[in-house]
Amino acid sequence: MRKVQSRFGTGPLQQTLTVGDLHFLADSEVGRGGTGTGPSPHEYLAAALASCTSMTLKMYAERKAWKLENAIVTVDIERPHDVETFIRDIQLVGDLDIEQRERLLDIATKCPIHKALSGEIQIKTQLVS
Repeated sequence: MRKVQSRFGTGPLQQTLTVGDLHFLADSEVGRGGTGTGPSPHEYLAAALASCTSMTLKMYAERKAWKLENAIVTVDIERPHDVETFIRDIQLVGDLDIEQRERLLDIATKCPIHKALSGEIQIKTQLVS
């Protein structure tokens, strides 16, 4: 995996992100002190779960030669009572029977980001010079 680096951007909260040769922005919404020039960190977290889920479903369906035309995954994050709650809606497009649909729903829980978010997480932080 390539490392992700964040640096101050322009504006009060904007960050410039670099992953290898890719460059993109993160920011906060205007109502939260940012300028809205990029997704928020929580939106990137939701995007990670949505994209990983869709990729996992696509790879599995292709391996099984199932007729999955698309997996549209929508993720929202709520925070009731200081608990991050991910609401993931999955729309499966294609000629799939009920057993295939149920298996794909089960496979969604096997995506690496789902496993990371629902498992034990450790964050090791250090100052570097």
